[in-house]
Amino acid sequence: MIYISVAEAAKKWGISERSVRNYCADGRVAGARLVGKTWEIPFDAEKPTRAVRSDKKRTLLDILREEKTARLSGGIYHRVQIDLTYNSNHIEGSKLTHDETRYIFETNTIGLSEKAVNVDDIIETSNHFRCIDYMIDNAHLSLSEKYIKELHFLLKSGTSDSRLGWFKVGEYKKLANEVGGIDTTAPQAVAKEMKALLDSYNTKREKRLEDIIAFHVAFERIHPFQDGNGRVGRLIMFGECLKHNIVPFIIDEEHKLFYYRGLKEWDTERGFLSDTCLSAQDKFKLILKKFNIEI
Repeated sequence: MIYISVAEAAKKWGISERSVRNYCADGRVAGARLVGKTWEIPFDAEKPTRAVRSDKKRTLLDILREEKTARLSGGIYHRVQIDLTYNSNHIEGSKLTHDETRYIFETNTIGLSEKAVNVDDIIETSNHFRCIDYMIDNAHLSLSEKYIKELHFLLKSGTSDSRLGWFKVGEYKKLANEVGGIDTTAPQAVAKEMKALLDSYNTKREKRLEDIIAFHVAFERIHPFQDGNGRVGRLIMFGECLKHNIVPFIIDEEHKLFYYRGLKEWDTERGFLSDTCLSAQDKFKLILKKFNIEI
């Protein structure tokens, strides 16, 4: 297929380059793909028709995108970046505090302290901010291997793991691993099982919270990457909730042990993990209420 640039499409359709980018970001240009930070547009793609204005309520995804573009400080985008990054990294053993995470996000620096700080904790914190931006920018797209691998690439790039010959950043694992003493999918079967999982999930025309949680359980059991599966999996859950206008949630210290237990006992008692996610969702609803956001 032949692709053209945003500038070429803008000239072809007689509109501004900004409008072309917006059409692509909204998923209104068939076949358009984001390569790095550049949109590539099929040569034969048709110009989208102008959307009819309506009184449709803005979604949380709309608000996050607006605040991200405006670089708004102190809004829900700011809060999600800090809370989701801190809690998801903390679950995986990061020693950075919530205040240190906030400081890195707000100043792009790390304050010196008497305690020793793991360099990977700092790198993965900064990387997680980029993952959230990528998730927000691409939340409207169908879930795919390319999207999932890009999240992993962004999360683990520049870490000590990335310098190991057997650790493949942005690619499926090469060595067998386990989680919580439970065996996961063998490396040679990961690609096949991930494809089957995505095919099954994407055939569901309407996604419910239960479908998103079930996908998360299956993803964590496959454990497709050598490391970073938990954080990538929770980013996917948050993004899928945004896509389908479901109140998202953040697994924090209060819910951590219940979350792990829910993953482990999913086959015998699905309600345990579902109730944990609903409890975390209720907590996030209180945050939305503070920002006068209704979804």
